Amino acid sequence: MMLARAAARPVAGARAAVFAASSALPRQTLPAVWARGMAKDNKSRFNTPKQSQSQKAAAQQQQKQPDAPPSPPPPSSAAETEAKSTTPQEQEPEEPIPDWSKLPDLTQGIPSTLEYERAGTTDRSNIGEETASEAEAAGAGNGGAGGGSGGRKRPRGELPASAYVSSSERKRKWWTYFALASAGVGAVGGTVYLGREWSEEELAKNPSVGNGWSLALWWKRAVSRMTETVTYYQEPSFEKLLPDPDPSFERPYTLCISLEDMLIHSEWTREHGWRVAKRPGVDYFLHYLSQYYEIVLFTTVPWGTGEPLVRKLDPYRFIMWPLFREATKYKDGEIIKDLSYLNRDLSKVIIIDTEAKHVRAQPENAIILPKWKGNPKDKDLVDLVPFLEFIHTMQYDDVRKVLKSFEGKNIPVEFARREALARTEHQRRLGANKVKASGGGIGWLSSHLGLKPSNMSLMVTEGEENPTEAFAKGKMLQDIARERGMRNYLALEEEIRKNGEKWLKEEQEAQEKMQKEAMKSMKSSMFSWFVKDEETPASSSTTTTTASTSEPKTA
Repeated sequence: MMLARAAARPVAGARAAVFAASSALPRQTLPAVWARGMAKDNKSRFNTPKQSQSQKAAAQQQQKQPDAPPSPPPPSSAAETEAKSTTPQEQEPEEPIPDWSKLPDLTQGIPSTLEYERAGTTDRSNIGEETASEAEAAGAGNGGAGGGSGGRKRPRGELPASAYVSSSERKRKWWTYFALASAGVGAVGGTVYLGREWSEEELAKNPSVGNGWSLALWWKRAVSRMTETVTYYQEPSFEKLLPDPDPSFERPYTLCISLEDMLIHSEWTREHGWRVAKRPGVDYFLHYLSQYYEIVLFTTVPWGTGEPLVRKLDPYRFIMWPLFREATKYKDGEIIKDLSYLNRDLSKVIIIDTEAKHVRAQPENAIILPKWKGNPKDKDLVDLVPFLEFIHTMQYDDVRKVLKSFEGKNIPVEFARREALARTEHQRRLGANKVKASGGGIGWLSSHLGLKPSNMSLMVTEGEENPTEAFAKGKMLQDIARERGMRNYLALEEEIRKNGEKWLKEEQEAQEKMQKEAMKSMKSSMFSWFVKDEETPASSSTTTTTASTSEPKTA
């Protein structure tokens, strides 16, 4: 037992010496190892301490003989013995206490280092210069791994600028250049194609720009074609929005009316969503004036939105021609209702709108009403009926002159004022027996209103009172026209009450029939590719044979 303890003492002493030496070695070599790791990325950050030849041999022998007790350490020099005898506290230098105030506050998130990196602060050459001496002293050669840059001009340890660009960034730049190049090639090719020579039809439309191969003519043709393409989307869909007037149609005047904020008003609320209100007196306005005017709906609402509203608003089609957004003109960022496309004489056209900018092309033909916001007691639309009826009664050659006399004034109020003055003068002359039986004071009445009629429409029909008798009773020409118009209106309303449902049903059946025929023709055109042409003559011959055989029976 004593021998065993004596043999164990030198072994324990050797283990303590080895532990002390190994614990002190990394602390001394840490700066050099850290410098080499920062100077070259492919090196490990921390190197293991080197062992002497005797320690390696002892370790190998211990691995070969695991059961044998560890061999005593080789004798060391006097300096090593003295160093071993000292305590680790005396050998280790005192570590400086770091200044924690200079470290970033990571409780608020990791700070961004983008500007720090882009400013060049992470240039590896600075680190390489500072640690070059330490790396050489530590033996970290490896062919100058800390900063050998070969024949390059970059500082030692610095990477090229392309090394900091990601692959996704490279792809993005490549696709950007490709898109720009494709757009440039397309623009050049499109310009060359637009500048091709005119066809005969195009040359007739553009006589000022002829054919030729000069660059100036080529550019002019390209500009003309591009302008025509853009104009296609800015001009109305057709050059003639209405068909040619029918001579048998006894309505020489055309009345264009708007839809939004005039005949209807739409609003949205959280409780009810979208709701559409119908203006008071719309039915009377349309039904009564339909006997005097060709009524045209001219609105800026698109067809898909406005067509269902019109069918609901006017089921009996007193509006003869509905025109939607596709019939308007787009100019200077605004929608314009250009009456020159109506295919009608502008001296016989009146348009009623709520926006002056919509009728700025022909303001002399326009009557501007304030927008209707849903007031159930509104009468502005109905108050226009006497004035419009008077224009038809007097048969004016140019309605623009009539509207000019009411410029800047409220037409219903001003017309009522002038009519009241004319009625007072008519009564005065009637009392003085100065009213002619044939004219009833029509000439002075119109002159008093500031208007001059051309050919008055006053034909006595069956059941009407004689104009001479009416004038003798104190009635004016306008009174006789209103009585006639009211009789026609009441008769029309009576017909609607009696046959209205029948008319609507017939119209619905006609629409369904048209839809079926359109669907049938579409199907036949689609399946005609799969049907042989030989079947058509056979079917026609069969039909002819059937008809010929049935004729004798009918006879």
